[in-house]
Amino acid sequence: MERKIRVVLAKPGLDGHDRGAKVLANSFRDAGMEVIYLGLRQTPEMIVAAAVQEDADIIALSILSGAHMTIFPRVLELMKNEGLTDVLLTGGGIIPESDMKALKELGVGQLFGPGAGLVEINDYLKSWVQENRR
Repeated sequence: MERKIRVVLAKPGLDGHDRGAKVLANSFRDAGMEVIYLGLRQTPEMIVAAAVQEDADIIALSILSGAHMTIFPRVLELMKNEGLTDVLLTGGGIIPESDMKALKELGVGQLFGPGAGLVEINDYLKSWVQENRR
């Protein structure tokens, strides 16, 4: 039996709104994934350490604070330092299209904005893992 997809889900920075992240966590679980929800006010270091400890397939960040151009590159840098080159970094929030494009060029996976469908997000995570699982 193949092991479940393991998703580390976090709210980095000072953003205090986690309703959307909790909806995603439930959706991921309902889709058969194992979710490690770290909660609010996580640092990039805490997020990557948890991904290493939990043997995560995916790191998903929910950012509504506008700090996405700082947080995603820092998490990506820490992932590379830890050898997590086969882990997807994805997420969503209030992120302008031009910033999504810039982050994708850095190596961040698909990002999702407000109104993205849960089925679309789940399908993306599942297909990415299917194509890239170690």
